[in-house]
Amino acid sequence: MPIDVHQHIWPPAFVELLRARTAPPRLDGWTLHLDGEPPFAVAPGDHDIEARARLAGADGLDLALVSLSSPLGIEYLPPAESLPLLDAFHTGALALPAPFGVWASACLSAPDAEAVEQVLRQGGVGLQLPATALLDAAGWRACAPLLDLLAHLDKPLFVHPGAAPSTPAAPSWWAALVPYQQQLHSAWFAFRAFGRARHPGLRVCFAALAGLAPLHGERLAARGGGRGEVDFDVFYDTSSYGTRAVDALVRAAGIDVVVSGSDRPYASPAVPDLGADAAVHALRTVNPARLLHGRT
Repeated sequence: MPIDVHQHIWPPAFVELLRARTAPPRLDGWTLHLDGEPPFAVAPGDHDIEARARLAGADGLDLALVSLSSPLGIEYLPPAESLPLLDAFHTGALALPAPFGVWASACLSAPDAEAVEQVLRQGGVGLQLPATALLDAAGWRACAPLLDLLAHLDKPLFVHPGAAPSTPAAPSWWAALVPYQQQLHSAWFAFRAFGRARHPGLRVCFAALAGLAPLHGERLAARGGGRGEVDFDVFYDTSSYGTRAVDALVRAAGIDVVVSGSDRPYASPAVPDLGADAAVHALRTVNPARLLHGRT
């Protein structure tokens, strides 16, 4: 059962709400305006549900998990703005045809565990949080009620990059390569330092190989932060990375914690060449199943 744990689709009602906004995040036609990034021309076909279902079929997927794009910053909008957008996203995403599944999202300006639980019980596979919510002890503490809910329901957490700060005159690739990766890097270390002890059974997946944070294991050990122990309930999706980076992550953390995630439509799925069909089977089938359902 091949699985892609990381895709994005905007349902039609969600698109219309973004178009109705006068402040970022907003859509002007198909041009996306965010506070921290240059205007981005969205390809309409990227959010055509029938076309995306055909792509997922062509990729051989039995399950493709879609989530709110946290760099939009919707989770941090005031509740009166955030909640209608979240409702439109969840309603539309839960109605997507096979092979799509859905990560739930939460309003972080007024967290409501009951609202998240409702989406999870309607079919959400787990909860996505922006890395910006989890950068330090205070962040993990503030999100604890949501994480306790996941533990209670035996659902995983997906940590995705959040909104990027404004960087005038930065090139178009800047947000994806600098703040996004810094956020993931910080959230991974914060989970190791503060989150895991509070949430011992929580399964967590970090997007984009956690900003390559696990590759710093030797430096972590040298600075007194441990001996590079592998947490087998912490997973890393491969989005936007190829064979060299994935191979390095496997050497640092092992094959059992790497899962296939494409970040489609912002990147095309890539199957790293790890030298064995069993490795590909692990990334696409065995490991994602353990992320979603735990050890069986």
